Amino acid sequence: MSLLSFSTPSDFLQKSKGDEGGRELALLPKKPFPGQTLLGPALVLLLWYVASGLGWISPAKMPGPIVVASSFLDMVESGTLASDVSMSLQRAGIALVVGVASGFVLAILAGLTRLGDALIDGNVQVKRSIPNLALIPLFIIWLGIGEMMKVSIIAIGVAIPIYINTHAALRGIDRRYVELGQTVGLSNWRFLRHIVFPASLPGFFTGLRLAVTSAWTALVVVETVNATSGIGYMITQARTYGQTDVVLVGLVIYGVLGFGSDAIVRLLEGKVLSWR
Repeated sequence: MSLLSFSTPSDFLQKSKGDEGGRELALLPKKPFPGQTLLGPALVLLLWYVASGLGWISPAKMPGPIVVASSFLDMVESGTLASDVSMSLQRAGIALVVGVASGFVLAILAGLTRLGDALIDGNVQVKRSIPNLALIPLFIIWLGIGEMMKVSIIAIGVAIPIYINTHAALRGIDRRYVELGQTVGLSNWRFLRHIVFPASLPGFFTGLRLAVTSAWTALVVVETVNATSGIGYMITQARTYGQTDVVLVGLVIYGVLGFGSDAIVRLLEGKVLSWR
């Protein structure tokens, strides 16, 4: 059976449905079972453990998971890990609040007003072509090498995906809903509440997932600039002293924080957008 023998996708699906004893053609995966996303990391961990145990990996270059876990426990007991993780969470948290709020407000202004679109959208599109981390030298000149520079770089990286996706969602609002709001005489606030905000939420949550990833990516770099605490600082110090196990602890923590925050956003998205 060839795809070329069918004129439309529906013809192909109907024919395929009856092939091979009525076996259905599954185009989309079924609902994932609990913990499915952890299978990949678990497999990598198992391979790492086996390769280390068999001596396929040099312990000096890549310590085994048992050694890394032992270093993690030592850092927890000493209290240094809690301090560094707390500082990183503080930086990322402040930047997320500022970046999400800024990106959403800019998207609303650009998506609902012609003047806002003219003044804002072009600048944001230009910024998209400039890597966020390329702004670090300029921000060091403007803001110094303190916390303001670090938070600002992360916040900009957060604001861009929030703006892009929310703005796209607003531009895609069905014109019939706008006309319906005008027909029933909705006030500006009720129009925003009942039409604009619900329509912007799918794009907003897509942007939020990207923004969370951007926040952790930027955090890795800015914490190497004159930082005295944080996970990035911990990794930099470990690199200086050749502590590969500590470097791996930091990388695993970054991965867990990123995975966990993305899971939280997806859970929140499912609750808020349950009407879809």
